[in-house]
Amino acid sequence: MKRSQKSWIEGVFNKRECNKIIPSSKDPHRCTAGCQVCQNLIRCYCGRLIGDHQGIDYSWAISAANGNENEQWSVEKHTTKSPTDTFGTINFQDGEHTHHAKYIRTSYDTKLDHLLHLMLKEWKMELPKLVISVHGGIQNFKMPSKLKEIFSHGLVKAAETTGAWIITEGINTGVSKHVGDALKAHSFQSLRKIWTVGIPPWGVIENQRDLIGKDVVCLYQTLGNPLSKLTTLNSMHSH
Repeated sequence: MKRSQKSWIEGVFNKRECNKIIPSSKDPHRCTAGCQVCQNLIRCYCGRLIGDHQGIDYSWAISAANGNENEQWSVEKHTTKSPTDTFGTINFQDGEHTHHAKYIRTSYDTKLDHLLHLMLKEWKMELPKLVISVHGGIQNFKMPSKLKEIFSHGLVKAAETTGAWIITEGINTGVSKHVGDALKAHSFQSLRKIWTVGIPPWGVIENQRDLIGKDVVCLYQTLGNPLSKLTTLNSMHSH
């Protein structure tokens, strides 16, 4: 990436970080503020564990999780914007094949014209005639083989014939995984590229620290920790 392009990205795209931890659920575990169990058990509304919030006092959050406080989480009130430090290219380490994807960490209120410029001018994506948004939760579910075949064929055909972009949560669980499976089967049969954009919340991504860096090429392992509540990115998404 040229220096001017890198500077432009740093100048217009922001990330959001918590400035106060608000626990996402009440937890019966009662202990002192320094307890390692709480730090690795209680989650903030952003999706990350209390212990992952470096530089933020977490004693209040533990007290709140124990039922002593009742403050409602707000993205405007409890997060702070700063220039993004996370963008580049992902090299997915996914078995025998290596897949690549451009990526950026950005705030939910990013201006759409900036995003469109990034996708069309910097990432060289083709302007779509149709956008297919596929959402259905992040929990895993089993799809009957016949239904999955119909879904996969219909999705790929619609995207190919219309030059569509497919939008999902971009993670390796739930409906996003089924979209990835459909694209994986398609990749073995056709060389035509399908633009597939994943938009996952930062707080739910496994191995997120591997992604941090400005204009970096990072190796990303798609095998997640089976005991973790986080999820890996799906390697079949192009962006």
